[in-house]
Amino acid sequence: MATIITMPRLSDTMTEGTVATWLKKVGDKISEGDILAEIETDKATMEFESFNEGTLLYIGIPAGESAPVDSLLAIIGKEGEDVAALIAEQSAPNTEVVKTENDSAPTETIKEEKDTPPVTASLPKGVVVVTMPRLSDTMTEGTVATWLKKVGDKVSEGDILAEIETDKATMEFESFNEGTLLYIGIQEGNAAPVDSLLAIIGPEGTDITGIAENYSNEGQAKSTEPTEETKSAPADAVTTVTQEASTDGQRILASPLAKKIASDKGIQLNQVKGSGENGRIVKSDIENFTPAAPTSTVTAETSVTAKAPTTVAAAPKVFVPAGEVFTEEIKNSQMRKIIAKRLAESLFTAPHYNLTIEVTMDDAMKSRAIINSIPDTKVSFNDMVIKACAMALKKHPKVNSQWKEEAITINHHVNIGVAVAVEDGLVVPVLKFTDAMSLSQIGGSVRDLAGRAKNKKLLPTEMEGSTFTVSNLGMFGIVEFNSIINQPNSAILSVGAIVEKPVVKNGQIVVGNTMMLSLACDHRTIDGATGAQFLQTLKQYIENPVTMLA
Repeated sequence: MATIITMPRLSDTMTEGTVATWLKKVGDKISEGDILAEIETDKATMEFESFNEGTLLYIGIPAGESAPVDSLLAIIGKEGEDVAALIAEQSAPNTEVVKTENDSAPTETIKEEKDTPPVTASLPKGVVVVTMPRLSDTMTEGTVATWLKKVGDKVSEGDILAEIETDKATMEFESFNEGTLLYIGIQEGNAAPVDSLLAIIGPEGTDITGIAENYSNEGQAKSTEPTEETKSAPADAVTTVTQEASTDGQRILASPLAKKIASDKGIQLNQVKGSGENGRIVKSDIENFTPAAPTSTVTAETSVTAKAPTTVAAAPKVFVPAGEVFTEEIKNSQMRKIIAKRLAESLFTAPHYNLTIEVTMDDAMKSRAIINSIPDTKVSFNDMVIKACAMALKKHPKVNSQWKEEAITINHHVNIGVAVAVEDGLVVPVLKFTDAMSLSQIGGSVRDLAGRAKNKKLLPTEMEGSTFTVSNLGMFGIVEFNSIINQPNSAILSVGAIVEKPVVKNGQIVVGNTMMLSLACDHRTIDGATGAQFLQTLKQYIENPVTMLA
């Protein structure tokens, strides 16, 4: 019997996941322990393995798409097994129990999907209703500027159906379906609200009687015939319109981008031959256009003036650079969404303040060189800072705290989170009971966790339970910076680069090495004096590393 696989909850705070990559395809044989897919959670991208064996019969969430926890992810069963009923059951609309006033038995009411088009008639097989799209975040209605297809034309996926004017620009609207254009619902020059019936596409010859009539448009299409005010438009607006018409009055088809580039370059569209569909002028036509050399006609008047030339000042040439506005949108990963959400919540709910202290690193540099001279031992300055933080937190437990509305929780165990940059964002693996670890143990653990974080191999449990966080950008040459607290911690330490500079020692200016530390504190749990005392203790440990070995 087939088994339904749902979107797993891969972290304690995960509410939805994104399928980054499918490593199996429908029809593949699956063994227990095989990796089915990589799934982005709110904390990391993780491999999801199968606990079942059989054949992958169905994929419910394509790569790149997100879905809530427990959504249908896949179905595994025997090869050739019919799973249509299972898919239909999982895809059925939610129901809720509604009781009537005198009911003894509740009745079920089916919730309507919010985005279901308001079509009352059932659609014939293969017929698709195309609605006025929302082409900008503020768009409420659109105007059909031009239809590039007519009823009866064949339409392929990706073909441009029409140019639609939004509240921001005129944009090309492409088809996501293929078939024959059976019906046009909004004529050129007419406007209609978003989700109004724009067109119907389906198999050639399909009877669509009643579909358009039964489609509930929210408002009638509005005509955009020119008014008296429009007719008296300023000259520059008229120029823009006439640029789209040829000398014989026929409309010139051109993409909005081609029009924009032509306008910037001062090119008349009626001089350009279009290479697109139906002679449509596209961007490449404008970029490759070379104006024809003007022909000169010598008249009698010019001949006379040629005999008596006069000096005419040449008009100054104004250089107008030709370019293209280029932007790129990168879909936000699940990790990036959660980072934005959590850090915004932290910054706007926890009253942050920052304390900064400068630490002398000369003795720390000497001590590190001695420690790393021991075979198979490698300790970084960041490891030394983490160890110093763990010991300072034991002396100042209020910094190792957590705010709750009812009470402040003081953590007497020390779990330090270490911020690690990965390709898609930032993760914070946690060193459990850091105060009980030696410098070399801290160094080995940080290297292991950071390596697995970058290879997407961290477990959710390895990113939970921090009581304090360290963020180090010193390796990038950043001298000083402030971090946002990693909730539910009450503080985060920002570590800068070690800088060689003149310092004063015993009344003499000498060359020394210093490092800036900045502590961001939640004022609800940590008072200024408490944070300052913690930094003083931290400074003493780092400047005298031998004290951390006691």
